[in-house]
Amino acid sequence: MRLLHTSDWHLGRSFHRVSLLTGQRAFLDHLVATVRDRGIEAVLVAGDIYDRAVPPLSAVQLFDEALHRLAALGVPAVMISGNHDSARRLGVGSGLIRQAGIHLHTDPAACGTPVLLEDAHGPVALYGLPYLEPAMVRDALGARRAGHTEVLGAAMDRVRADLAARPAGTRSVVLAHAFVTGGAVSDSERDITVGGVASVPAAVFDGVDYAALGHLHGCQTLTERVRYSGSPLAYSFSEATHRKSMWIVDLDGDGAVTAERVDCPVPRPLARIRGSLERLLDDPGLARHQDAWVEATLTDPSRPHEPMARLAERFPHIVSLVFDPDEGPARTLASYAQRLRGRSDQEIAEDFVEHVRAGRAADADERAELRSAIDEVRLDDTLHEVAR
Repeated sequence: MRLLHTSDWHLGRSFHRVSLLTGQRAFLDHLVATVRDRGIEAVLVAGDIYDRAVPPLSAVQLFDEALHRLAALGVPAVMISGNHDSARRLGVGSGLIRQAGIHLHTDPAACGTPVLLEDAHGPVALYGLPYLEPAMVRDALGARRAGHTEVLGAAMDRVRADLAARPAGTRSVVLAHAFVTGGAVSDSERDITVGGVASVPAAVFDGVDYAALGHLHGCQTLTERVRYSGSPLAYSFSEATHRKSMWIVDLDGDGAVTAERVDCPVPRPLARIRGSLERLLDDPGLARHQDAWVEATLTDPSRPHEPMARLAERFPHIVSLVFDPDEGPARTLASYAQRLRGRSDQEIAEDFVEHVRAGRAADADERAELRSAIDEVRLDDTLHEVAR
């Protein structure tokens, strides 16, 4: 069976206040053409279809068009909600939409209920595991504690139990939206840290033939059977070096996996440039970035006059300006953004405690209190989005 694995569309997102709707529409055109021209038998969308719980009307219309086009091709699609989506909103009408071959999985309680497809080799069971907020789904899934590994493990136990009751030789695919250990992160992914641990081991997916992952925006192979497709467009300058793509996954009669990357269209390349204002304006080697979205970091010791306007004359698509004065080899303090990059909310809070107490770090009890407070705020935010 030939599957197309994609995720993290983030419909409705902008890039430094520049609308990406045209680029997202071009991607969906490309996806539909790939389904039509490459013999795709099922489309897998592993979460974060929208960029926020209440997406703009333009994003909803674009998603609606995509669903109609996939249904018209007669190719089934299995989709799950991600941590950016409102699961309840996305799931409205899913029973009716299912009749058109579009399977929206947004209910954690249905993790063990697959979409069943057939090919010449027999049945394929596709299980959709929507994003599982630990504190909200722990009881429903019977997990022993409210952690990502525990709730995802409990969901996979349901998958394996259902699979064990099916005919021998049934092949299996799981869609999940999670941070799996070993994956490389980007600045544009929302932090899902709960209980101090955000990642789960890839071994949690043992027992299935393929795990189609979403959440991380870089296309990645964790094992031959566990992969991220990544986002189809770049959503931050930290993704400037990403090759945006989808996976075409072939599942043979014995469940063996072969995969091929299919590149996505690039609406505009990204470029990060650094130097003094005069160098950035004069360096002939930077001419290749004149059509790119540009993030310029200025190293001048003092802020130049009207730097954005002057840079825009050479780089008309500049969207971000950063000041980071270069003080030579003696410079020891990184910028605030650089110091925070890649750090979790828990780590930032602990660093703050240590800073205000003149170097005395938080002890175990204090770290637990910070963790509890952060989890409570995260849960309140999630409940607020669900209620909106």
